[in-house]
Amino acid sequence: MRNQNHPISGDINSVQCRLARTALNWNSDRLAEFANVSTQTVKRFERGEELRQSTVAKIQKAFEDAGIEFIPENGGGVGVRFKHPAVKDEAV
Repeated sequence: MRNQNHPISGDINSVQCRLARTALNWNSDRLAEFANVSTQTVKRFERGEELRQSTVAKIQKAFEDAGIEFIPENGGGVGVRFKHPAVKDEAV
């Protein structure tokens, strides 16, 4: 079993999945719906269980389509961020 906390290049890991869900305020059911996978699959992934690469790609695409960008390990650890900064409210 591959450790999801140390993914193959290009794969997201379980920590990034939880971070992205939190950033979007999604529960596991919502992610499962957008990724077209089962809720149990999301929960298994977030526990660090190995999934098919095609399944991880579906989860990653759902997040990317929602505006999440995944930050690879670069000496500071993996992470997530929004692709575009939030627009500040400029109402006066």
